[in-house]
Amino acid sequence: MIELGVNIDHVATLRQARRTWEPDPVWAAVEAQLGGADGITVHLREDRRHINDDDVRKLRDLTQVKLNLEMAATPEMVAIAAGLKPEMAMFVPEGRQEVTTEGGLDIVADEAGLRDAVGRLADAGIVVSVFIDADPAQIEAAARIGARVCEVHTGPYAHAFHAAGRDPEAPAVLAEIERIRRGGALIRAAGMRFNAGHALNYYNVQAIARLPEVRELHIGHAIVSRAVFTGLRGAVSEMKRLMREAAHGVG
Repeated sequence: MIELGVNIDHVATLRQARRTWEPDPVWAAVEAQLGGADGITVHLREDRRHINDDDVRKLRDLTQVKLNLEMAATPEMVAIAAGLKPEMAMFVPEGRQEVTTEGGLDIVADEAGLRDAVGRLADAGIVVSVFIDADPAQIEAAARIGARVCEVHTGPYAHAFHAAGRDPEAPAVLAEIERIRRGGALIRAAGMRFNAGHALNYYNVQAIARLPEVRELHIGHAIVSRAVFTGLRGAVSEMKRLMREAAHGVG
């Protein structure tokens, strides 16, 4: 059954805007769980622009659903994850000037280094995920380095959907959905779990949720944005309803 991982980074972004103690990401995690979240995702960036070390320690202790820690594949972050032991750790590309993650990880370009990082976390009992584009070469490399999960970058699909006037049947949109579907099939054939995420929202999520064998969707900005008006618990519940309906052929 399809699952929803809620990224709460931007609750911390709001806190950092005033450099104070609220809103508390841990409180957000509780509200997300009450809304039906199957997991909590946070990205501990090297510059600590939103989520910080104290946040992830508290979340590890207090989160009652699985914790997914996004991070760059640096020695510092690998050491933090190995000590923290989240249920899943996801390697993502990271740039200091980017507003958000701009593309998939280039595993092919750093296969040896990433293999070592994956091995360290796997030895610590952590499920390792990689955030990649739906590119056969990257999927094959992910399998070679020992990743157990591939999260397919859905940003190009979301951007095509928006550019086409939110027309789900526009040729460019259908082409991106097919690219993700083929990538998911390759991921499953290689024995890895197929997850997806990035730039998904309440209007574009269902086409991805109904893809065969997609296991989890990780969504943050859209849910936190909706929560400003409806509350986080309700925003999570509505997203999960849309996903489940699509996965069961409704809507």
